[in-house]
Amino acid sequence: MQTLEEIHGFEGKYPKQIWYLFLTEMWERFCFYGMRGMLTVFMVDKALGLSLDDKTANLQYGAIQAFVYAFTFIGGLFADKILGFRKSLFWGGLLMILGSFIIAINPQDNFYIGICFSIIGTGFFKPNISTMVGELYAEGDARRDAGFGLFYSGINIGALLGGFLCVYIGKTSSWNVAFSLAGFVMIIGLLTFIFTQKYLGPIGLSPLKDTPKKRRMIYEITVFVGSLITIPIILMLVTNTQYTDYFMYTVGPLALLYIVYETLKLNGAERKKMGAALVFIIFSIFFWAFFEQSGGSLNLFALHNLNNTFFGIQGVDPNVINNTSNSLFVIIFSPLIGLLWLWLNGKKKEPNTVVKFGLGFLFLALAFYVFYFTKFFAGADGKTSLEVFTLAYLVITVGELCLSPIGLSIMTKLTPKKLWGVMMGMWFLASAYGQYVAGILGAGMSVADEKATLLVKLISYTDGYKQLGIYALIAGIILLAVSPLIKKMMQEVD
Repeated sequence: MQTLEEIHGFEGKYPKQIWYLFLTEMWERFCFYGMRGMLTVFMVDKALGLSLDDKTANLQYGAIQAFVYAFTFIGGLFADKILGFRKSLFWGGLLMILGSFIIAINPQDNFYIGICFSIIGTGFFKPNISTMVGELYAEGDARRDAGFGLFYSGINIGALLGGFLCVYIGKTSSWNVAFSLAGFVMIIGLLTFIFTQKYLGPIGLSPLKDTPKKRRMIYEITVFVGSLITIPIILMLVTNTQYTDYFMYTVGPLALLYIVYETLKLNGAERKKMGAALVFIIFSIFFWAFFEQSGGSLNLFALHNLNNTFFGIQGVDPNVINNTSNSLFVIIFSPLIGLLWLWLNGKKKEPNTVVKFGLGFLFLALAFYVFYFTKFFAGADGKTSLEVFTLAYLVITVGELCLSPIGLSIMTKLTPKKLWGVMMGMWFLASAYGQYVAGILGAGMSVADEKATLLVKLISYTDGYKQLGIYALIAGIILLAVSPLIKKMMQEVD
């Protein structure tokens, strides 16, 4: 088994282990984004889905996604304290597979129970594989950002494939087959990890490896059984959005108190860095609240209000465009923006992480103004331009590339190693609140009257997107204004 020092001493741009994690994550993201892309479309399907109205579907989407990301904090915590990253990842992947197939058996009857398995599974899987990527690099290794950039590409290749195939198959063929496909690709991802984990050396092993085996097994079994026992509770929370509100009002403050408790144990320099990390986390809540309209209101907007003609090509499914554009643009432009940062760095003009976050919000604001302007291309039937809609996704992707890839990396740079798992979980918990707010915002933009014309729905959604553009612009300006203070808290971290 390789030592950690041998792994850190790799030559070239990337360690070989990152490719194994890349492939594992790619298939897991296929499953995740395939499921995500199907949620609201399946929920409003009057024939074979759940027959929900748009407002209820937005709220349900926000609740489901919020719990998915909230449980990443819990998964990160148990990985740090008991399971280790590898066992957490395996357990999470197994639950995601079960969730997909439970839904596939009977989507209408089993949807929510299968979703509960997927929620817990993603919570154990997602934060821990990201943390293992960070462990491949020694502290201060300048190649870390490039590694997370490559890893982010894997995320988006999986998201592109899942967003296309699952949504297309579900709408045109069978929801049963679509949900089954998500489960099958997750099996591929889990098998990839099982057969390649031997190359990870000590990375991801249980923190209790020196604890007596019997006691360690008791702890681990308790986590496994406990996570299954919570399924009825999650089912109640997901199906009743009022209970979701209570949960979100509770878990965030408790998680923050725990982080403060852990921070008080650190020295002064580490505390300042943790403070900077929390600023990034707080602003990321607002970013994802706007960005994650893609799975909720924008998915329904695509379903109802977009033409199926794309640059003269007839019969293009707008929901496929909605669920794949962002991932495709990330794959294309991520390396180009990475080269731009390198070029600016060579001229000593590369913006620091805080400024990049601020730029992310400015592009986000511009993107929602483009979504708003789709109303001026609409016909009397309430259908508007798929091309302009796609242009908005190009702009929003640039904003995402200023923020998200470095967000994963900055958590591991600013956080002491012993808190990596829990802070990565905190980063995803912020996403949970973003998803939660995204559902509320989407519901607020929805027209309650099911008999409303498509033109009325279009105006309601696009006016909402204009407001989101204003809020994103304000957030970007504030972040740029306070960037010198945040940079001071980050100290030597750039």
